[in-house]
Amino acid sequence: MITTTTDSASTPLDRLSERLAGDMEQVNILIRARMASRHAPRIPEVTAHLVEAGGKRLRPMLTLAAARLLSYPGQDHVKLAATVEFIHTATLLHDDVVDESRQRRGRPTANLLWDNKSSVLVGDYLFARSFQLMVETGSLRVLDILANASATIAEGEVLQLTAAQDLRTDESIYLQVVRGKTAALFSAATEVGGVIAGAPEAQVRALFDYGDALGIAFQIVDDLLDYGGVSATIGKNIGDDFRERKLTLPVIKAVARADAEERAFWVRTIEVGDQREGDLEEALAIMARHGAMEAARADALGWVAKAKAALTLLPGNEIRAMLDDLADFVVARVA
Repeated sequence: MITTTTDSASTPLDRLSERLAGDMEQVNILIRARMASRHAPRIPEVTAHLVEAGGKRLRPMLTLAAARLLSYPGQDHVKLAATVEFIHTATLLHDDVVDESRQRRGRPTANLLWDNKSSVLVGDYLFARSFQLMVETGSLRVLDILANASATIAEGEVLQLTAAQDLRTDESIYLQVVRGKTAALFSAATEVGGVIAGAPEAQVRALFDYGDALGIAFQIVDDLLDYGGVSATIGKNIGDDFRERKLTLPVIKAVARADAEERAFWVRTIEVGDQREGDLEEALAIMARHGAMEAARADALGWVAKAKAALTLLPGNEIRAMLDDLADFVVARVA
């Protein structure tokens, strides 16, 4: 059985945040300055609602950590970390419209408080701001990495639209979706930190591999938490993915092992969308019968091992040790 770990008194993420506090303060100052608009006050209103909602800022921290791990002495990592956060925030605004979400990080979504048009247009504004920040670093390679990541994220979201309610969706398609919508920004965040630090190509590749594997593990765990997390901890209701008919990894594994009766259940609830009282509990029971949750967690652990292996190619220092602990922590959220 999957249980959740809720003790966050001093997690690896907290320790990394403390170590990078000075850089993160500069990132926050830059974010507040760049999300301002003289002519459209709704832009900072909507952006502040999400940016200041108490998120851990994991993705920008990965950029800062990658640069500092390689002893980068400059300031462009701050601009790139803000860029990464703007891209992430823009995708959240758009995702909540697509998913018709009503809650994000335990608070009402921007599309609920304002409207869909505001969320989409402010997301577009943040994408534009992110490209302005990229250009200011003067690195064409950084621009290439983050532009490609932005395109990959959009591609992953569109693929998910077509695959989410199709029981033919298998683990390879799921991985493609996750690489697009989640891991692409993790890997870009770490990779640009290495590029801006002028690291050797092998180290830049190692940073990419770490971010890619960490992002995949992170999304698998997020999908697991949807079926066994604590609402106050993850900021959403348990079973949201089931109610939204999303084929995430635990369900894909259960579908692959289903008998005829179980498959009929998945067709009715996921493909057709005919969900009734007690269906979530039945879905959980089917997944438990086939060990789907435990199998998905094992996959996440495999990706964590790949992330940790990539770190061995990087300088051994305090930040590398923190990134190593962070990889373990991602899966420790479900124990």
